[in-house]
Amino acid sequence: MNSDTATGSRRIAARTVLRQVARAAFAAPLLLSLGCSGSLYKVKPASELARLPDNAATADLGAISFRAAPLLTDEESQELFESNLHLAGLLPVRVEITHNSGVPIELKKVRFHLHDSSGADWKPISFKKAIARILKANGISLYNPDSRRTFEKEFRAYELDLKAPLTDADRRRRGFVIFLSPKKQPVASPRGLVLTVEGLSQPATLNLN
Repeated sequence: MNSDTATGSRRIAARTVLRQVARAAFAAPLLLSLGCSGSLYKVKPASELARLPDNAATADLGAISFRAAPLLTDEESQELFESNLHLAGLLPVRVEITHNSGVPIELKKVRFHLHDSSGADWKPISFKKAIARILKANGISLYNPDSRRTFEKEFRAYELDLKAPLTDADRRRRGFVIFLSPKKQPVASPRGLVLTVEGLSQPATLNLN
């Protein structure tokens, strides 16, 4: 083989390698996108949420009553959302509202307040802001947009609906209210949690732990 032939062979081989690299570079993002088309986290369907424990805090206002229980352990958070909400400084509180009269009750003005044994206030936070904190705390910065949208949809299915009135036909309303820790630090065994419900004819107070 003369030098010209050898040089030509090397050029063909080089071009072949470059084409293979280009194909791999093109395919990698596509495969990643297809492989990550599900939710960022495996969220348990809200419809499968177990009933509140019998010892959950209760407040009866006559026409309406409340029951509530906080998710105090990482295991509970992981079981429902496959993510560590406590690491993000978030404390989810399960709330159940029961309608006890024949008259529809508006919930739009209902507000939840939480404080602990030290008197510190825990700020209620929207599910949208909670999602941003979860991703940041768990180091999730690169993701398929569809995967985030799926996670948001599944996560927000747990949000307590206060927009629609509570009626006798819809006797019981369940969902979560999420609170941000006083110093935005990871949640670690908060004590003396007291949930106050305002915006109705009279306030309700529930001692959560």
